[in-house]
Amino acid sequence: MFDGIGFMELLLIGILGLVVLGPERLPTAVRSISSWIRAMKKMANSVKDELEQELKIEQLHSDLKNAESQGLKNLSPELQDSIDQLKEAAQSVNRPYQVEDVPAAKETPAKETPTAEKSTTTGANSDKPNG
Repeated sequence: MFDGIGFMELLLIGILGLVVLGPERLPTAVRSISSWIRAMKKMANSVKDELEQELKIEQLHSDLKNAESQGLKNLSPELQDSIDQLKEAAQSVNRPYQVEDVPAAKETPAKETPTAEKSTTTGANSDKPNG
């Protein structure tokens, strides 16, 4: 970041800062400037990471389209890897929903079982008075 700034330039900036701000406010100013620089670097890195992720998704999408156009047969290893990554991503997205569906499915038969018993009991009661 400071490739063009040498020791003499940094020394000059330090002396000017000391004269302008004074010895009491200079450490606070240096801390605030360094925190701003850190925040800007962090923001730039997060934007870079997001762009890389979007580009990777776009590449996977184009690989999938190429694979579909080839009929998913005799694919290059790169296309096959992309398809495998997409399948894994799709499965990981579906896993939370599958976990939620399983308890709901377990509760549903438990609720249906008593109603089925009631209907058989009702049928048995109707047989007794008639019989």
